[in-house]
Amino acid sequence: MSARRKKEKFHIVSNRPELYPMNEMQKEYIRAIFENDMVCVMGPAGTGKTYIAAALASRLYFDGEIEKIVLTRPNVSPSESLGFFPGSINEKMAPWVAPFTDVIKQQLGRGVYDTMLKNGNLEIAPFETMRGRSFNDAFVILDEAQNTTAKEIEMFVTRVGKKSRVIINGDVMQSDLSGQNGLLKIIQMIDRCRLPVPIIEFQMEDIVRSPLCKMWIEAFMSEGSCN
Repeated sequence: MSARRKKEKFHIVSNRPELYPMNEMQKEYIRAIFENDMVCVMGPAGTGKTYIAAALASRLYFDGEIEKIVLTRPNVSPSESLGFFPGSINEKMAPWVAPFTDVIKQQLGRGVYDTMLKNGNLEIAPFETMRGRSFNDAFVILDEAQNTTAKEIEMFVTRVGKKSRVIINGDVMQSDLSGQNGLLKIIQMIDRCRLPVPIIEFQMEDIVRSPLCKMWIEAFMSEGSCN
């Protein structure tokens, strides 16, 4: 594959969904991704954090703007472990990154997805294998960043190489760690050191998944005040 694929109009499958921002925060998020090499995005479930990142990564890949999509997340489960998944690293990690890979398949088609995975243009990178790596010419997405430790987030942000875009995605309210998490640490560092990394923070009113999703998130957030 050439260093840069020939630019062409983005039409892969006839039923490919278009990407339109559903509110002002989504519009700001999309703009931030296009205008910055790194973006931190936070907020409750159902706001489009995952979908937008995966959809834009797919389009940039097809347009030849990037050579690779890298998906990673800390191996921390919010519930009891299901045990060790069988198979290759990609197969073991597949359940953890399904929210992203489902969107990539939707955007590019299953055939393109399988080819990317086979040729290494789509990489599912466990944290355990990341030390010493350098991600160049890639769209790198870190999901569930609130479950990274301070050391893990330091390792991650120093893996980013040339011509790459990075999305750090998480919700500081849903950390499964007992101490300070990596997402909160870098947010504080961005603010304190005035680093040129935009922080997009979705709120309850930005939930677009469904009225039921919004209802339950609001209920859990306000459970203490319910009579």
